[in-house]
Amino acid sequence: MDFLFDFRKFVSKVEYPYHCIHCEGLDLGIREPKHHPSYEITTQCNLNCVYCYSRVALLNKTAPKPGYYGDLNPKAITISQYGEPLLAGVDRVAKIIEVLRERFEDARIDLQTNGTIDFTELNGLIDIAMISLDVSNAEIYKTITGSNKFDDVLENIEKAVDMDCIVTVRSVYLPGINDDELVKLAEILGEIGVDEHFIQPCSIYNECLQDLQKLSFDLERSESLYDYLQIVYKCNRFVKAVIPGCIKVVLDEILKQLEDFEDLKFVRRGAIARNPPQIRRDWKFVID
Repeated sequence: MDFLFDFRKFVSKVEYPYHCIHCEGLDLGIREPKHHPSYEITTQCNLNCVYCYSRVALLNKTAPKPGYYGDLNPKAITISQYGEPLLAGVDRVAKIIEVLRERFEDARIDLQTNGTIDFTELNGLIDIAMISLDVSNAEIYKTITGSNKFDDVLENIEKAVDMDCIVTVRSVYLPGINDDELVKLAEILGEIGVDEHFIQPCSIYNECLQDLQKLSFDLERSESLYDYLQIVYKCNRFVKAVIPGCIKVVLDEILKQLEDFEDLKFVRRGAIARNPPQIRRDWKFVID
């Protein structure tokens, strides 16, 4: 099949992950959409990823205190957006989820983790497990994260597939660093049987840029929507590859306006994040 025809077909139908369901970012009519409510447990992490927004938040003193952030009628709750929640202990995370389940009976619970710690004891408590992994081998993993825990992450992904939840592996696209790695990883994930491979373009903070460029990060290519979608397309040959919902809805609008599909090559995204990250949702309560 002709590559361009197949690629264009994929781009027109590419999906967003289960995690994005109910997110305000799917509605272009909302001027400043907010993420799902989240319960933040800790800002600590056992990794030191070169692009990490949570690390930038700590540097800029904008990291959140523990507790629940967002409205009190949630359809989905993320555990959590900052730090590695499982460092607080699996039992502690389970207790927090149980309390949230009692208070918000119908809310979906999404665990966001770097996958270095076994969380299978949470089986039956979470609806989605989002595990972060950007590469397919231990050497490059250590370069990006500063850690030797690649094998642990892969093992925990394999264990998660047997849990009663949706398993999403979330990867950050770092052009010049992990282009080929993402495709190799997708092949591994397809063999393991994960539900979806959620691939995000990198938002770059000035505090991270120098370290990224030392690793041959290509800033210009990071702004190319076409290059990013090509990587997602290549990954989709092996596993269901998806993109952020907020990008999906904007992409659909862009495609409607293009006279020729190849004009997508000229569409640029703002890769540099100008402001330090911070939660734009109100703190409501903490679970003792």
